[in-house]
Amino acid sequence: MEVRFELAALTRDLVPLRRAQACLAAALAEWREARGDAWERALAAFAQGADPRDLPPLAKILAPDFDGAPIAALVTSIAAILAENPLGLVPLRHHCDDGMASLVLARAGGASLSLQALDGSALAPPPPTISFAPTETWDRVLAGHADVETIAAMPVGPDLVALTAQRSRLAPGAVCCRDGRTEAQTYLAIDPVLVVLRLQRRHPGALPTLEYRRADGVLVHRAAGNPRDSRFELVAALLGAMERGDAAPTLAAIAREGGTASMRWQALRQALALDSARGFAALTDIAADPDDALAAPAGALLAQLRVLHPELAACPA
Repeated sequence: MEVRFELAALTRDLVPLRRAQACLAAALAEWREARGDAWERALAAFAQGADPRDLPPLAKILAPDFDGAPIAALVTSIAAILAENPLGLVPLRHHCDDGMASLVLARAGGASLSLQALDGSALAPPPPTISFAPTETWDRVLAGHADVETIAAMPVGPDLVALTAQRSRLAPGAVCCRDGRTEAQTYLAIDPVLVVLRLQRRHPGALPTLEYRRADGVLVHRAAGNPRDSRFELVAALLGAMERGDAAPTLAAIAREGGTASMRWQALRQALALDSARGFAALTDIAADPDDALAAPAGALLAQLRVLHPELAACPA
């Protein structure tokens, strides 16, 4: 294990760390006070489906003459504080990984406004798959240039799409919008660092994120379209792995209720594993409902189980 003595020395006295956090919190509060809650209110309306060009605070950001001064003021203030207090923690959600840094400036409902910086020297080749998420994204380029590829997906069959690509070049002042359900974007080259102000909202409903193979458009992965469903699926899988039989009634009830198909299917799988009688009863109910989106796969699984385990047919509801 590597021990950095200079960092250890900084943590011996907690007073400077608390002072740094106080300074960062004050800088953020001052910046927000100067703008009021205009961005949050606009983001709330945007999350409900409003066009951002009809919301003055967001329309100003998307305008070609936006110079980024409000954003620069916040970043400059935070950078100055961190220069003197390197262990300070920025009081905004942020992320840095693989050549990309992101700072969430404001959030409301399912919408967010974030600042992103992408380092061209760390840009990796495009992966062999491409993902389409249930989001709508507006990007406003503040600095840098980039060659991008916009990929559109057109359904042509079950779990199959036709992919078409179009290349373009981004420059400061450019504004682009895409519906993540049918459009995705990859960066081919960045010179030298691309700084983007990103406005994004999740589409209503429980649509999944779909990942397709670039070579032939075949679906290779399906994921929950929102964090809540992802967390639930993880919890359901964990309850199954822990063999928590007491959770079977709840999981069976969730499988019967409305919700995303992937979430209900995970609950059904775990209910079957934890309590075959309850799980089989829920599976039978779902397969018998022609209006249920899971009726077909549930019916197929039900037929398989009846062949393999004839005794399950006698399980009580």
